[in-house]
Amino acid sequence: MPFILNNALILIPIALIVLLLFSAIRVMREYERAVIFQLGRFWKVKGPGLILVIPIIQQAVKVDLRIRVHDIPSQDIISRDNVLVKVNAVVYYRVMDARNAIIQVEDYVGATSQLAQTTLRSVLGQHELDEMLAARDKLNADLQRILDEQTESWGIKVANVELKHVDLDESMVRVIARQAEAERVRRAKIIEAEGEQQAAQKILEAATILSTRPEAMQLRYLGTLLSIANERSSTIVFPFPTDLGQMLGSRARPGGGGGS
Repeated sequence: MPFILNNALILIPIALIVLLLFSAIRVMREYERAVIFQLGRFWKVKGPGLILVIPIIQQAVKVDLRIRVHDIPSQDIISRDNVLVKVNAVVYYRVMDARNAIIQVEDYVGATSQLAQTTLRSVLGQHELDEMLAARDKLNADLQRILDEQTESWGIKVANVELKHVDLDESMVRVIARQAEAERVRRAKIIEAEGEQQAAQKILEAATILSTRPEAMQLRYLGTLLSIANERSSTIVFPFPTDLGQMLGSRARPGGGGGS
């Protein structure tokens, strides 16, 4: 009996030591880091691989360094031109400094989510509806820059922000459709007016050239008669200019003058 008690007294401390060793061993994956606190104070960041955390004396907080994708729920936003829209977006971010992500903010995931929502409302509210629909690349870049600046002290890097949907009510959709149709009509009228202006300019230039050379005017007249003759008309009556006959008659006489 005393032998059994002695063995028990020996095995119990050994078992406790083995349990403490097993509880002290941690394995961090390649994308994980452990923020170690020793007696409540920050000590170091460990990982990846096999690490030891002394029970009771040290505590470890695991941080994932992979890129996180956060979907921002739809936000009601009033644009600068007083149009109510619903906008949602997606944010891509990752932890760059595990120490600051744990020490500087209580919950970096929730804090980044709330900051993304408020930033989305404040930034898009400064732009008109046309910019939200046509200049998404610029808005995405502005949102990414602002979020990245504000989360830098938390050890967070915002890699990208993408606007997903800009939803309008049906009445606003009809208004935009009418506006687009009016814009197309306006452009068509401008193109038609520019074409008429260019045609009038060319006609004026042609008239100026023809007025300086009577022979050219007569040739133009004959060309018009030829075009009319090619048409299927039964009878064509047209005046014959006397100056044309005189010009042709004067050119037919070699001397250009008559005998007595």
